[in-house]
Amino acid sequence: MSDTRVSKKLRGFGSSVFAEMTKLSNEHGAVNLSQGFPDFEGPVEIVESVIRAFREGHNQYARSMGHPELVEAISATRRAQFGLQYDPMTEVLVASGGTEVITSAILGLVEPEDEVILVEPFYDSYPAAIAMAGGSPRFVTLRHPGFRLDRAELEAAFSKKTKLLVLNTPHNPTGRVFDTAELAMVAELCIRHDVLVLSDEVYEHILFDGTPHVPLPSVPGMRDRTLVVSSAGKTYSFTGWKIGWATGPMDMIKAVQAAHQFVTFSTATPIQVGLARAMSTIGPEYYEQLRTDYQQRRDFMVEILDGAGFEVSIPKGTYFVMADFSKLFPGQDDRAVAVRLVKEYGVAAIPPSSFYAKEPDQAKSLLRFAFPKRQDTLSKAAERLGRLKTHPPRSATRA
Repeated sequence: MSDTRVSKKLRGFGSSVFAEMTKLSNEHGAVNLSQGFPDFEGPVEIVESVIRAFREGHNQYARSMGHPELVEAISATRRAQFGLQYDPMTEVLVASGGTEVITSAILGLVEPEDEVILVEPFYDSYPAAIAMAGGSPRFVTLRHPGFRLDRAELEAAFSKKTKLLVLNTPHNPTGRVFDTAELAMVAELCIRHDVLVLSDEVYEHILFDGTPHVPLPSVPGMRDRTLVVSSAGKTYSFTGWKIGWATGPMDMIKAVQAAHQFVTFSTATPIQVGLARAMSTIGPEYYEQLRTDYQQRRDFMVEILDGAGFEVSIPKGTYFVMADFSKLFPGQDDRAVAVRLVKEYGVAAIPPSSFYAKEPDQAKSLLRFAFPKRQDTLSKAAERLGRLKTHPPRSATRA
């Protein structure tokens, strides 16, 4: 079927790179380190709590903005973990995953002709949501190897049309956790230009080497202009449940709800109730163990890639690693190498040029590997990637 039936707003986006690489991985029996989802179960007490909620009959529509038990639990958790106060009934909104929060927020906040600042590399849902809202993106590039925010470039991205800045920290795909100086710079410029911020903080609990997560609304002047996105899928390892939430000032939450009510209306009630009851019993030791477990996986993934001949950028957060393959596959780009890695070595990674619009060449020698996997999965990937040493890649002309 021709794609001419696809709206012009979305025609240029094509298929998600995650779907493409997972399909290729499945076709070739590869170890899938492309899409960021765990291949292990989250806490059994959360599963049992959700099952009880099903059996107790919590099976009809929930309140559109979130079941009262869950928004209360979210509010209490934000207060306990970060010292941030949010009214559960007016400053918290539950949606069908972090991506729906992002889409509903952009649809609810952005007018046609508004400009939205995106930091590239970006999660590929951001520009699609902006296109659906009729807005225009302006891009600020993080450059390999440091992936730091450049003040001059960020400042130049603001204009009289700027409505919103989308920030992601900890940052997918680079693993950067923006430091207090960078966050203060973002705050200064947003306050000066009266710009709102959509702060995608879904990896807020996946941090390494003692690196702290500083929520953007905790920065002076930012509480009432920042909407934070969080994800139960990322924090509790249940990505298939598709449950996330926004916390922020009432006027921004109202904007999200204006779209959310017509997108999904509400999120699965038994999952909300079961999650809420489990969250109230989960202590700080869970989040500490989450960081410990993921740091062990990160260290192993870095060791694998380093041993195979990649130059690795050490992530401080998220469950992704960016690795430079230029010494292994000289003169080839990330898309070609991602395909070769699947077909010739049986490991799938993401070509991150898909996450750039302004300067895709920044990613031409990089791949993103996801490590939220069981040890046996990572060990299988290690064995296969080890063949890069014993069976080096053929040149591009012979491949």
